[in-house]
Amino acid sequence: MAHGIFAYWPNRITALRFVGALVVFFVLALYCDVPQSEVATVRGPLQLAFWLFIAVALSDILDGWLARRGNVITAFGRIADPFVDKVLVLGTMIFLAVLPWSRTFFPAWIVVVILAREFLVTGVRGYVESLGREFPADWFGKVKMFVQCWAVGIAIGIAAFELSREAERVWTWIGWGCVVATVATSLGSGFSYIFKARKLLAEGAR
Repeated sequence: MAHGIFAYWPNRITALRFVGALVVFFVLALYCDVPQSEVATVRGPLQLAFWLFIAVALSDILDGWLARRGNVITAFGRIADPFVDKVLVLGTMIFLAVLPWSRTFFPAWIVVVILAREFLVTGVRGYVESLGREFPADWFGKVKMFVQCWAVGIAIGIAAFELSREAERVWTWIGWGCVVATVATSLGSGFSYIFKARKLLAEGAR
């Protein structure tokens, strides 16, 4: 029987999600670096990356449900779960920013903005919690994660599956909408965390 942090299923799932994210990166790096004109030749690996990305992203729901159901809240899970989310989404975005068939969806400046937001929020959260104050994620951050997953999934899916011209056009517009929403929610949630931290610090100073 497992002991320690991996004695609980939520923590095991978190660890498996991290491995799954690494496999997504491995497939994209090894098999999917081809020009737009040759993307049809790597549809198999792209489909694997797509379905694995979806599975790892959705498993976060199972992870959280099991943790709440069994009242299993550990320090490992509290730190590792959002870490794995960021590794999966941001890591995949970085690949999409450089691969020829996807970089129109994720130009480098968009990825830089999203990364800057994550670094800022992580720093602010660490500082506030170092002062003994709780600084949990809010609904805005959850919406941001949801929209990011849609944007990444659509960008991979359009290349991974053979679509009719009309379907490809529709999904491309939806994908662009999700990318715009990703930038908007990233900036919005970043400002939301800053204002919340400022309020908490002001209350603590009284």
